[in-house]
Amino acid sequence: MNKFAIWAQLEAKPGKEREVEEFLKSAQAACGEGTGHNCWYAVKIGPAKFGIFDTFADEQGRDAHLNGRDR
Repeated sequence: MNKFAIWAQLEAKPGKEREVEEFLKSAQAACGEGTGHNCWYAVKIGPAKFGIFDTFADEQGRDAHLNGRDR
């Protein structure tokens, strides 16, 4: 059961929208590789706006992800 999450919004610089979208698509392959990292979603909110939603089983998993220690 996931009890913790992160929501991040990104806005691409003008002319970089496609690059951000492609980066998010490629990052999907790494989803779930970290310990405590359960689900990862990326959404396109508008022409240049994107969102990332990560879920974690516990606070330690979320903190490890935020501090780069979950790989």
